[in-house]
Amino acid sequence: MRNTILYEIEEYAKSIGLQEVKATNFEELNFYKKNLREFINNKYHGEMSWMKEKSRIREHPNNMWDEAKSALVFSLNYGPLTNPLSEIKKTESGYISVYARRKDYHKVLKSKLKRVCSFISSISDIKVKLFVDTAPLMEKPLAELAAIGWMGKHTNLVSKKYGSWLFLGVILTDYKFKKNLSKAINNCGSCNACNQICPTNAFVAPYKLDARRCISYLTIEHKTHINQEYRDSIGNRIFGCDDCLAICPWNKFAKKYSDVKMNIENHLVLPSLKELIELDEINFRTKFSGTPIRRLGHLRFLRNTLIAVGNSGDKSLISNTIKKLDHESPLVRAMAVWALFKLSRSNFFKEKQKRIFLEKDASVVNEWKLGALK
Repeated sequence: MRNTILYEIEEYAKSIGLQEVKATNFEELNFYKKNLREFINNKYHGEMSWMKEKSRIREHPNNMWDEAKSALVFSLNYGPLTNPLSEIKKTESGYISVYARRKDYHKVLKSKLKRVCSFISSISDIKVKLFVDTAPLMEKPLAELAAIGWMGKHTNLVSKKYGSWLFLGVILTDYKFKKNLSKAINNCGSCNACNQICPTNAFVAPYKLDARRCISYLTIEHKTHINQEYRDSIGNRIFGCDDCLAICPWNKFAKKYSDVKMNIENHLVLPSLKELIELDEINFRTKFSGTPIRRLGHLRFLRNTLIAVGNSGDKSLISNTIKKLDHESPLVRAMAVWALFKLSRSNFFKEKQKRIFLEKDASVVNEWKLGALK
């Protein structure tokens, strides 16, 4: 009977646009628990304090819900329409990670999983709880145990059918479904392309990421000034980075997204830096309404944009950059100083003479001084 229910769940989930639906139990999570503890102990989580605070809960689904006996793992494909690696060369534009070029996937996937939960309740007495990325649950390990894909050397899930482009969601159940005979086979082989392409050398070893060096972390999670050693490598990436995902050879089998609710917002594909640097807070909120980018906040968005402006080499952005030297936020002013130095040494020293002795914030003063030393 229960196997019949699982089949019905799979069929229903696929009918509403979910690609893979598989079940697993929790008997092989110790390996992943060890990796999580190593990640936290090495402080690879950086400023993501919630990872440390909730790491013990994350180690096992029963810490989230003591009645849980199985996990139903669901995937939603978001394969890109074009090759992201070609887009990072277009320095006059801002690069936004593929996952963020559409409405917030948390809402889309959660809506689908709520429908699945309702369906399960309509055909059985199984209790369920759903989770989509925001809860302290190890989705990727559960997905590997469920044989949806394997953990690649870039620490993301890789699927033979969909490459590296998958959103994951989990429904915990109080019934122990029969799991797949074994977890997914790792098909990375000797390939190490994802680690080698990383612009900031964030992988300390295959399968081991130091998030503090990762451009996705730096441009999304990091709340303060981005260290100078990473700024050149960030290039035009204003929100996230897809290099390690995009280079994976398994992407040759990847499918483009098929759900209309996951349609790409055209204005989020390589927007002009000239437009972005001029966005005030109201226009920022309007432009990025309903997308993950809005959660970044206007100030950090400007910080990231100014780094991209500095890396663009576009002299037409000098006047826009100089205007940001008067911004009320030292986070923005500091990056404007750096960007101006990159764009025009003569304008940098001209503005430095006028401004450095009037500047009250130490971080901004330091940017003026560092530029003067080069």
